[in-house]
Amino acid sequence: MSINKLMSTSALIITLCACSTQKTNEWFVSHNGNMPSEERIEQITKGDTREKVRQILGSPSTIVSLDQNTWIYMSSDVKRVAFLAPEEIDRDVLTIRFNNEGTVVDIERINKNSGNEVKISSDATEAPGEQLGFFRKYFGGVGQYNPFGGTGGGSSL
Repeated sequence: MSINKLMSTSALIITLCACSTQKTNEWFVSHNGNMPSEERIEQITKGDTREKVRQILGSPSTIVSLDQNTWIYMSSDVKRVAFLAPEEIDRDVLTIRFNNEGTVVDIERINKNSGNEVKISSDATEAPGEQLGFFRKYFGGVGQYNPFGGTGGGSSL
């Protein structure tokens, strides 16, 4: 076999392998989070203590800061390709709520299909404070420049 045939056959094989989308898509997917297995989640029932939940499921991904009685376990799969925007392929969220005595009162499971898209508003909120007029805005700093860094007055030798 000649070198030219070998090189063109190699180039053809590499090109065909590069066109395969199934394997290359797996390379760009990253898994994030800490979701326990189905078997472990099924072991949790209403009335279980925090310690039992921690032993079975492990530490939560997050504890809601304003409500220490809500634990959240979550995971997601995100596809990232070059400069394109990341695309969330899958999301799984498990929320466990405890009462003030520390026992489970609610277990809720949400995935990407049952969640809602949240649109970010572009509206601006004005901050209260002094509204600067034209002259103060553009000429308010006149005469306040000090190139030597002092605050005025005498010298300190």
